Amino acid sequence: MPCLSFHSLIPMCYIMKIGYPCVNRSIGCSGSRTFRLKNYSPERMIETTGNNLDCLLEMLKYNQQHNILFFRISSDLVPFASHPVCKFDWLGHFQRDFQEVGTFIRVHDMRISMHPDQFVVINSPDKGVVERSVAELRYHAQVLDLMQLDDSAKIQIHVGGVYRDKQGSIARFIDRYERLDSSIRKRLVIENDDISYTLNDCLIIHEATGIPVLFDSFHHLLNNSGEPLGEVIDLISSSWRKDDGIPMCDYSSQQEGERKGRHAETIDAYDFKEFLKASLKFDFDIMLEIKDKEKSALQAIRIASQDSRLILSP
Repeated sequence: MPCLSFHSLIPMCYIMKIGYPCVNRSIGCSGSRTFRLKNYSPERMIETTGNNLDCLLEMLKYNQQHNILFFRISSDLVPFASHPVCKFDWLGHFQRDFQEVGTFIRVHDMRISMHPDQFVVINSPDKGVVERSVAELRYHAQVLDLMQLDDSAKIQIHVGGVYRDKQGSIARFIDRYERLDSSIRKRLVIENDDISYTLNDCLIIHEATGIPVLFDSFHHLLNNSGEPLGEVIDLISSSWRKDDGIPMCDYSSQQEGERKGRHAETIDAYDFKEFLKASLKFDFDIMLEIKDKEKSALQAIRIASQDSRLILSP
């Protein structure tokens, strides 16, 4: 396969992977089952987590069979793992199960990510929010570490709130990031959002911390500083180091007739073709944030079948 360099130090090969997040609607199981906090018990956790891990492996097998080589694992894989109520040693109990999943991922050269919920905000002025956020990030890192995945398996978050002082909030993010465990920092990436933090804001944080920036194309469409797509991708690509793997990109489009910012129910073939065309000289893995999940992923792979960046499973 041909190779290009985003910048002179890191040559990258064309091995773009396309995927979808968390739930497969075709195989009839969910890797994100949970339960109410009031119903927590070690027995309930063991049963639910075991089912989630079994389903995760089934989804990955489906994906591999259909050349869907990028997948976002649900944060609900181990319910309440970061909550103080959890005293159970889920890491030890499920170690072999996690290793089985990780082996499958590595053997089939799949890309994995996770995306904590919106309540994970490390730049919050509220100490309690920050402590809970860090605990949740630690749990996500533990999941990926248990699977023995390399540093290209990422945890993506938003910068957080503005709190009427964007510069102060950026500074607070930088300070909190530097205090995180190395096991979290090596996996963390930030993405631009559709309201508060543009790609330029994220790049300011990258310059101070080295944290990679994940490009969300739909968010950029809604909240930007007027940069053309090619310039944007070039800038964010250079924020990824070799150990981080190929840059990740979130792709979606506007659902027609709905409020501004609502993600599409199914892939807009024309828009996706135009996105591929405009980004042709850049290499990245694409996560489709589209409501019908694997259905759109399969269509996206068909659309991209002539793109020299796409790698298909043997």
